[in-house]
Parts: sequence; C-alpha cells; structure tokens
Amino acid sequence: MLTNSERSLIRRPRFVLMAFVIDMSKSQRVFMRPIDVRSVRLEDDFWAPRLRTLWEVTLPSQLEIFEKTGRIENFRRAAGKASGHFQGLIFNDSDVYKWLEAVAYSYAYSGRHELMGMASSVIDEVVAAQDADGYLDTYFTGERKKDRWKNERDNHELYCAGHLIQAGIATKRAMGDTKLFNASRRFADLICDLFGPAKEKTVPGHPVTEMALVELYRETGEKRYLDQAQLFIDLRGRGIIGGSPYQLDHVPIRDMKEITGHAVRALYLMSGVADVYAETGDASLLSALSRLWEDLQKKTYVTGGVGSRYEWESIGEAYELPNARAYAETCAAIANVMWNHRMLLITGDEKYADAMELALYNGALSGISLDGLSYFYVNPLADRGKSRRQQWFDCACCPTNIIRLLAYLPSLFYGVSDRGIYVNLYGKSSSTISHAGRTVKVRQETDYPWDGRIRIEVDAQEPVSLHLRIPGWARSARISAEGKSLEGVPGTYAEIEVKDEAELDLPMPVEKLIANPRVLDDRGSVALKRGPLVYCVEHAGNDFDPWDLAISASDEFTAEDGVLKSMRIKVVRGNGAALRTAQWTYQRKEAGDVQRVPVNFTAVPYYAWANREPGPMIVWLLAR
Repeated sequence: MLTNSERSLIRRPRFVLMAFVIDMSKSQRVFMRPIDVRSVRLEDDFWAPRLRTLWEVTLPSQLEIFEKTGRIENFRRAAGKASGHFQGLIFNDSDVYKWLEAVAYSYAYSGRHELMGMASSVIDEVVAAQDADGYLDTYFTGERKKDRWKNERDNHELYCAGHLIQAGIATKRAMGDTKLFNASRRFADLICDLFGPAKEKTVPGHPVTEMALVELYRETGEKRYLDQAQLFIDLRGRGIIGGSPYQLDHVPIRDMKEITGHAVRALYLMSGVADVYAETGDASLLSALSRLWEDLQKKTYVTGGVGSRYEWESIGEAYELPNARAYAETCAAIANVMWNHRMLLITGDEKYADAMELALYNGALSGISLDGLSYFYVNPLADRGKSRRQQWFDCACCPTNIIRLLAYLPSLFYGVSDRGIYVNLYGKSSSTISHAGRTVKVRQETDYPWDGRIRIEVDAQEPVSLHLRIPGWARSARISAEGKSLEGVPGTYAEIEVKDEAELDLPMPVEKLIANPRVLDDRGSVALKRGPLVYCVEHAGNDFDPWDLAISASDEFTAEDGVLKSMRIKVVRGNGAALRTAQWTYQRKEAGDVQRVPVNFTAVPYYAWANREPGPMIVWLLAR
C-alpha cells in the first residue's frame, strides 16, 4: 500500500503509453519490427515467477543497496543537497540509470504503482544534479568539474550519458514521465554540440551511447542524434582514443576482420552499429556486422557466453574457450542477446533467434540467483566450488544489467512484418499484437522450455499468417494447422495460415554435444543439452566429484521433474562412470591402471547451478 507521500511522487501518464524498448516502427531497413513490452502476458512457471521476484524482491533490494553504497547520495551531493566525497567507481551513475530502465519496463508490464513511486523519487534526485548546460555526471562535479571531457577513453562520461538517455526514453515510454527524458535530451544536445561534425573529435571509450542516440532519434525524429551516433561509429578505429584493440579503436568498423577486445564493449558497439544500419541502410555496416557475427561464433561458449579471458575481460582467439578460466561476464551474455535481437529484426534470419535464445536461457540467466538476491559477474563452465554468487560488487554493471533484460523480456517473444507475425520465443502466454491495422490475440499453451509441444491459439477476424520459429537445435518438427500437417525445417521459420489454432511439436531428447576439435579444453568431452537448455553436473545432488564423471555414447538419459529453491526444473538423470582418483598420488598414471566405477548422476540446467551448497561443477564431461 502506498503512503500519501509516495502517491504524490507518481506522475500520471498524459498520453497513451507505447513501451517499446526498440522502436523500429518507422525504420526502413528492418525485416520485422519488435512489439511493446506490454503486449505479452507470461503465464508459465519459468519466466512469470522470475518477473514477480524482480518486482517484489530484486528491484527494492537494489535500491536499498544504492542508498548503502552512496549511489543516490552522489546525486544529492552533486545537487548541493549533501556534502562529502563521491562514493564508488567513476561510472556508478550508470547503475542507477539501468535500474530506472528496469523499473520503468517492469511498471509498464505489471502496472504496479509502487514501482512508479520508487522510480519517481530517484528521478527527482537525478534531475536535481544536472548542470545548467545539461551536463550530468556526479563524478565530475565540484572539485572534479575541471576534468570534464579530458579522457573519454577511460572516464566513462559518454557511457554514463548513454545509459541516462536509455533510462529517460524508458521512463517516458513506459511510465509517461518526461522529467528524466527531458534531462537526458538536454545532455544529448550538449554532447552533439561538443562532438558533432566540425567539433572536437572523440568516441566513447565504452560504447552504449551509439544505441542510446539512435533510440533518441527514433523517439524525437531529431536527426542530429542519429548523425552523432553514426559519427561516433565512423570515427572509431582511427586511434582517437589510443588505437587499442581493447577499445576496438585499432581498425575502422567496416575494415574489421575479426571481433576482439573487451567483450561487453564489442557487443554493445555491434548493437549500436546495427541500430545505425536499421536507420541509414549503409550496406557496408551490415556487411561488417555479418562478418563479425560469424567470427564471434568461433569465440562463443556453448552457453552463449562471450569473453574467454580474465585479461581485460576480453574476447580471445578463435576456439580459445577455457572452461574453469572462462570469464564469460554476465553483461557480455546480455549484450549477446541485444545484438542478436537486432540482427533478427534486421534480417529475419532464424540463426540470430537461436543465438539470442541460447544466451538468454544460459549465459545471461546464470547471472542471477533463483531468489533474485545474488549475482554472478563471471560465469565459468567448470569450477571447484569457489565461485559463488555475490549480493553485490563494487563494479555492479552485471546486477543492474540482468534486471533490465528481465524487465523487457516479453518484448523479445514476437516480431511483426508485412508478411505476418513471427513467433521468436516460446512460453505459456497470452498476447495482443497489432498487425496490418488490426488486433490479433495469440495464446501459447506450452510447458516450454521443459517440453517442446506448443499449441498456439489465434483470435482474429480472418486467418493470420504465423511464422513459427523452428529452432536450429531441433532434430525434427511437426506442425498441424487447419487440418493439415507438415514438417518444419530446423533453423527456419515455418509459415502457416491460422484461423483458430496450430500445434508445433519439437521433440526434446537429451543431446550429447561435442565441440569443434580446435577447442582444446573440450577434446574428448561431451556436453548435455535439452532443447534450449545446457546442463551441468554439480557435486550437490551427486555423491562423487563431477570432474571425474565420464559418459559413453551408449549411455541413456531421462528428463525428470524436480524442484530447486522452490523453482520447478527438469533434471537430467543418467548412468556413467567415475574415475577412481583417490588412488592417484602423482600427476601421471599409466593408462591401463585407470579404474572407473559405475555411478548414477543428476544434471541441472546451467542457469541454476550454485544455488545449493558449494562444490565442484562441470559442463563438459569426459567421454569414454
């Protein structure tokens, strides 16, 4: 229940809200357009509980942490409401902005007014800290005001500005609150005045501003924002901020042959390039995006995680994918979702939906605990029990990033084009989608991702062209609609005309995957995957060290219902053999002396590991 003071903070919307995360309604170079966050109502037992946990637990807990760590106090200090020193890392403002974005889309979806109350109080603190010229960065206030714009390679001013702009757009679209939006636009105008054509040349050290400026152009129609985003992209790779591969400043985007550098920066940059292409149709940008995406597939983990090196949080060489030393930052998996979603919208190619789904269900979702209160920054694929989610980090980019992904998750489920409605993700849900000037209601009845049987009901005045995604992981697909039956081709969209309902059956056997032989860490190993979910074996739930487990091609597996921390899951059970390592006293042993004992094992989805007692975990199992 809201107090009177909280109610006074709520600014009622003055116009019809259209809570698009990416508004491509007027973009000319896209194959399909995304839907409003509010269009889909998730009713499953997979995503729906996570969204409730987000609203009720995670968002309030993060606001409490902001107060404890001085993130909100930094804005009060910059506004002259408080004294003292800046607290935390130089880019701490960005955490607050990502939180505001998550609250805005959560409000749009849930309609919970307490979320608007929380957001409004923080917005007031943020806007009060803005300078008269539009500048807003709490680190560079007071004694540091003289250092503004001195070092865009390292100082993250444009990075923080980008997240401010995204938050401003989100609060306007999702809450009808223009206060933060107006402040963010003033800052964007200052950036364009300082760094536009014929002005001082720079590029963001950490990309995100490019995406933000394109979206601001979409929201306002003001072309200078698009031009500025394109200028930042055109200037990159010319050594303006040092020429380092780490910042992707070593080669112009159009000439880049492989994707390298800091993983999150790289994928944020590619997302911004995709946005610019969608508005300009610059074919050289799409060519670069396609080439670099193909290269990234050689550097992506089986979980959809990206970034194999602790050194500079960076992408390694092709097939350099260590497991225990995997960095695979949560933010990088989230950025992988963002880039692939944009590529899907631009091209309509199902392979991007596959990559988006893989990163979403595995590499990104692993970044938050089942109770919504702790987080992974790094996501290894093998561990001796030392990696545990933390309640917070000094660098809190990942906790505040995963919440905004969850908040706008419903908008990923469908796309709309002149050809019809595209079903990109599956889950029990009801949806109201605008297409070709009419309203179409689509309902999914399914237990996905635990089961691949999906019934889709359509409520429309005339038949609707549905394009059902047939995932690349599927070995077969059977579609039934209007008395007809057909085989779907994995890795494509199947087009069908539906008046009432259609059924899609995607068998979900437990698959044994092998890695490219150039991935040295995974030679002689197999990974278990069922549908979109990658599995791992933890010591919890097993009475042996999972690093000693070996399975053979003849071993059989079953998927069974289970519960973990009150969340329903499907576990994989199977037979294997465990090496008897207790007898080993030195580093090496004669091959003929290796002994194995039969064991039964239980594997859990990778996203759910480390929610029980600590112990070893592994994704890639020995093959025998």
